[in-house]
Amino acid sequence: MSVAKVTELSSTSKKSFEDAIQKAIDRANKSLRNVTGAWIKEQKIDISKGKITDYRVSMLVTFVLDD
Repeated sequence: MSVAKVTELSSTSKKSFEDAIQKAIDRANKSLRNVTGAWIKEQKIDISKGKITDYRVSMLVTFVLDD
């Protein structure tokens, strides 16, 4: 039997939502072992003078706990 835990992360990118997601996953893998999935909870953009300045994501990351 395995037990998993879920933690919430936020990430920002100047490029895209995909880049923000990848940055969060890369960072999660530095601290957490056995990352198995993620769920994008929210996406948001920041706008200045009619242009997108930042892409933000909030996500839940699942990782399996060691025995």
